[in-house]
Amino acid sequence: MDNVLSKANRTRQFIVESTAWIFNTKGYAGTSVADLTEATKLTKGSIYGNFENKEEVALAAFEHNLNLVKQAINEQVKAAVTYQEKLMVYAVIYNKFMRDPFPKGGCPILNTAIEADDTHLRLKAKAAAAIHRWKDDIVSLVKEGVKTGEFKAGMESNQLAFSIIALIEGGIMIAKVTDSPANLETVLKTVEMLILQLKA
Repeated sequence: MDNVLSKANRTRQFIVESTAWIFNTKGYAGTSVADLTEATKLTKGSIYGNFENKEEVALAAFEHNLNLVKQAINEQVKAAVTYQEKLMVYAVIYNKFMRDPFPKGGCPILNTAIEADDTHLRLKAKAAAAIHRWKDDIVSLVKEGVKTGEFKAGMESNQLAFSIIALIEGGIMIAKVTDSPANLETVLKTVEMLILQLKA
């Protein structure tokens, strides 16, 4: 029984890994069943034997793409020594992210938020939850920096966190629509300025 379950889990994971970049590139509406079968070399019946429908694949694909980004960020945050360096990771990661996208297709939060805003409530909820988790991570780093005396006290950490997120996501959007990574670099300099102003 365990082998059967593990085989099913492996198949589900294979489907998600094979199709995640398609959803992230084409979006939910733009991704067809034919795209899924072509990417996985599985039949429609095999795919829907593991997922209830395309929506379920898309939701799992979003989580997969988001985890790729989170893993890259978490590794560098852990390696950074000061809290300023830890916060600067976001500017560094997303600067590289535009030039060498991981996952393929760009930022899954931005892509999903733009497409699902008025059209797909479950994907919209996933994107919203991801933004709130991101905000909480930044707030946590700021508060720890204040505790250690590295950052000055009395700032509105929620406002700061949402501002950093808005600048990064807005910068990515501008860079993509103008085909100019330099525009993202310009916006990320503002993120760096906000972080530098935290110093006690």
